[in-house]
Order: sequence, then structure tokens, then C-alpha cells
Amino acid sequence: MRDDGLDRAIDAAGGVAQLARKIGISQPSVSNWSKIPAQRVIAVEAVTGVSRSDLRPDLYGEPLLSEEPIDPVDAARAQEYRLLATFLSAAPSEWLLDQLTRLSGDATPLGRAHAALAAAAAESDAAKVEREYFDLFVGLGRGEVLPYASYYLTGFLNERPLSRLRADLAALGIERVANNSEPEDHAAILCEIMAGFAGGRFEASSDVQRAFFEKHVAPWMGRLFADIERAESATFYRAVGAFGRAFIEIETEAFTFAN
Repeated sequence: MRDDGLDRAIDAAGGVAQLARKIGISQPSVSNWSKIPAQRVIAVEAVTGVSRSDLRPDLYGEPLLSEEPIDPVDAARAQEYRLLATFLSAAPSEWLLDQLTRLSGDATPLGRAHAALAAAAAESDAAKVEREYFDLFVGLGRGEVLPYASYYLTGFLNERPLSRLRADLAALGIERVANNSEPEDHAAILCEIMAGFAGGRFEASSDVQRAFFEKHVAPWMGRLFADIERAESATFYRAVGAFGRAFIEIETEAFTFAN
């Protein structure tokens, strides 16, 4: 029997076959779900517009680990990281593109990136962006961009940066999701972890967060977003690349000043 979150996602996607196609897996896999697997929640949210707290309230509706109220700056940081994780996990749905058109920006680099993202969303449609995502990150054989720390730092997949990341995640008590096909050094997963730190889902001091960012994010993710920004396949994702690059630069500077 399917749970309510899965039923909502299937309805929003237009059926089981459509949901499977949009997130790039087989129809029988989705047909066999009783609830959305944890590793698929972000992708399903991106293509359906149904929030992760509605899709899997057992995972995303839990109380924060910290009893202290979340600083507004940290809450905003968590939101930016979650948005990046969504873009990197799957192509955005028509609903999400519509939401993005409502973004406003100011004269700051991040504000300008928000405004450019809103403009790009207004000129896009879900079908074109879905094809763009495929060409960028999946491709026939491989995509134009490989969003993995190991690849950016060594030129190969599943190398030492991944093993070091796994050791640090184990020390922090952050467990790998069973049956997740993506290695943990995928940029979407790292953005989701940083969102968890900033938003209080994962318990970690500011020093631990800074060390994690400086070790596993700062050395390569800015280059990834710069590559997305200038990729031949990128149209909507050119604005995503600019947004990600600007945000990582701000995070790098903020953590540097915090030392």
C-alpha cells in the first residue's frame, strides 16, 4: 500500500510512468515503492513540487537536534544549500520554475544571481530544462559535467576524497542511505549535508562545520559551478552555475573570517 507522500508525488507527476521518467529510473522501480526512498526524496521534490516534508515527514518533519533557535542567517544559508541540492539532484518541475520567477534580488552578488535565476526560470519550461539536465549531468555514457569531489580533485571517480568524506561522515554520525546509487561526494549530497548543518538537522559546532566545508566543499565546488556556468549544454543552468558560484564564494569568505 502506498503512503500519502508517494500518492501525492504520483498525482503531481501525472502517473507512475511520468514520475519514473522525470527522475530517470524504471517504471517498475516506482511501482514497487510503498513510500519514496530517502535517496530519491530531493529528486522527487524537484520534479513534482511536493515538499520533502510532505513526501517523507518521518525524515524531514523531525524536530531540530539543537534546542537553540536557528539564527536567521543560518536559516537563509540552509535554504540556499537546499535549493542548490535540488538543482543538482534533478531538473526542476514546472511548479518550481514558477516559484523561482518570484525570486527578487538586490545589488549584492548573491542578489544579482537570484535575479538572474528568476529571469532564466521565466524564460524556461520544464521539458527543455529536463533535457538540459540530462545533457549536463547524465548524457549518453556521461554528462558534460561530473559533479563529484573525487573527479574534481583527482580526475577519477570514487577516489581518496570519497573515502575521507565517508570517514568524516561516520565520525559525525551521518549514515549513508541504504541502496543509494550516488556516492556521498556528489555535490547535491554535500549541499544537503551543509543545509543540515546550517538548519540544525545535523548537530555540529561552528568549528566542525567550518572544517567540513574547508575540507570537502571549498576545494572544488566553486569550480564545478563555474564549469556549469560555461557548459555548452547550459541555458537555464547557466544561471544556476552563477548562483552556486556566488554562494560558495560568500561561504568561503564567511568561514575564512570566522577563523
